[in-house]
Amino acid sequence: MMKKIAVLAALVAIAWATTALANECPMDMKEIDEALSKGTKLSAADLAEIKKWRAQGEELHNAGKHKESMEILDKAKDMLGI
Repeated sequence: MMKKIAVLAALVAIAWATTALANECPMDMKEIDEALSKGTKLSAADLAEIKKWRAQGEELHNAGKHKESMEILDKAKDMLGI
């Protein structure tokens, strides 16, 4: 019985963590979009890289790959200084 409870607790924790990651991606994309709309002093090449990462992050999010999405979006946020 204890083993079943432990397995159930682990599954609940995994489901909760996955949901948390899934919700963070759209917030990161919104932050990036807002920063880009305000303008920046970055070079055209840097802006192109940020926009590429932003698009890749959304694609990964839509594919359910939230950890990978957050890693890519974090690169864009770092370059933007947010």
